[in-house]
Amino acid sequence: MNITKHTQAVLLLTAWFTKPANGDPQPLTPTEWGRFALWLKEQGILPEALLTGDVNRMLANWQDAKITAERIRHLLGRAGALGLALEKWERAGLWVMTRSDAGYPSRLKQRLKTGSPPVLFGCGNKSLLNQGGVAIIGSRDTTESDLAYTRELGRSVAMQGYSVVSGGARGVDEAAMLGALDHDGTAVGVLADSLLRAATSGKYRRALMANNLVLISPFNPEAGFNVGNAMARNKYIYCLADAAIVVATSRGKGGTWSGAMENLKERWVPLWVKSHPNKDSGNAALVCNGAHWLPEGALEVSALFENPPVSSVSKAPTLFAQVQDDAVNSELDIQPEAIASTGSSAEQELAVLEVDKFVPLPTSFYDYFLIRFKEVTHEGPLEPQVLGERFDLSKSQLNEWLKRAVEEGVAEKFLRPVRYQWRQPDAGQRSLFDEGESTGAN
Repeated sequence: MNITKHTQAVLLLTAWFTKPANGDPQPLTPTEWGRFALWLKEQGILPEALLTGDVNRMLANWQDAKITAERIRHLLGRAGALGLALEKWERAGLWVMTRSDAGYPSRLKQRLKTGSPPVLFGCGNKSLLNQGGVAIIGSRDTTESDLAYTRELGRSVAMQGYSVVSGGARGVDEAAMLGALDHDGTAVGVLADSLLRAATSGKYRRALMANNLVLISPFNPEAGFNVGNAMARNKYIYCLADAAIVVATSRGKGGTWSGAMENLKERWVPLWVKSHPNKDSGNAALVCNGAHWLPEGALEVSALFENPPVSSVSKAPTLFAQVQDDAVNSELDIQPEAIASTGSSAEQELAVLEVDKFVPLPTSFYDYFLIRFKEVTHEGPLEPQVLGERFDLSKSQLNEWLKRAVEEGVAEKFLRPVRYQWRQPDAGQRSLFDEGESTGAN
């Protein structure tokens, strides 16, 4: 397996290669690596420089009670073990991805920041990692009726053109993934253990060869089951998706419950729960904590993305930051010196927009959104997640403005998959572009 020096350094510092001996220093956790990597960046030191440079000199100013220089040196000294592990993983068709790689899941970076896993081991179609989808989660031990329901749920998601994201564990997770794959759909499996074994198992071989599946793990591909790892990987399932469905969970305990509660707390994606007749069930308890009951009848996947939990609180985006990004990208041809250095944020935002004579001065953040929306969808409709990444908007804010634009007749909504595009409004309908003189600067 050919890997870059950067990937080699990150692997040495963050991954296990063999069963650790008693007393061996532990690799850096995602949080620890985030802290150390940030310091390296501030010092102008590339991780790969640690492989050949004077580590003692480079770490002379590094001070951390848990990440000691001795621990770093020990981890970097495991090159032999890494080489043997890479050979074995390559024979099984596995690949390695770090946060600096172009194909690394953008949703993990956006939602977890420096807490995203520094390394992902995987096999299968990497491109699926950035396509989002619906996370389907549930208990390992559940009823046959719930498993049948889950398989049908996976099939329905696949038939509507979306990926199933799950954990690959026995029970609901596996049923959801196979329900999609059996109907030529796509799936993303985030495994807590035994990636190497899963990559070579018969049940996934056809889907892997058809590029309909990707299996990943932030843990050693040969690691056995570990409760801590299983709990830690839950966040990655939610953060790779655009909405989540819990089929069955115990009340107040277990990985499904803890993962769902963490998602409700962090508000990563809308959470839906399969209906349950027992008001004291774990499913009902999740609804009491802010989740939504999944509607009965035929599933409309696109609707899951458009209804965030009522408990979510949108963090208003900074439009000025968006305008600055536009200036950097030269999309509005704004010169940096034109940005006002004093005054309120709102005054600075308007000053920037006044520079380009071709852009009418908007009267609100929503108006500026419409201007940019028309530009980016000029060549064709775009999916909500793409628009969200372009504008750096929270999902709830984006959905609110897209819904308003559709109602006003300036945007058109397409289904399967859901996409939006600017539509020139009919006479009499509101248009910021048609009213440029009334909204522009005098």
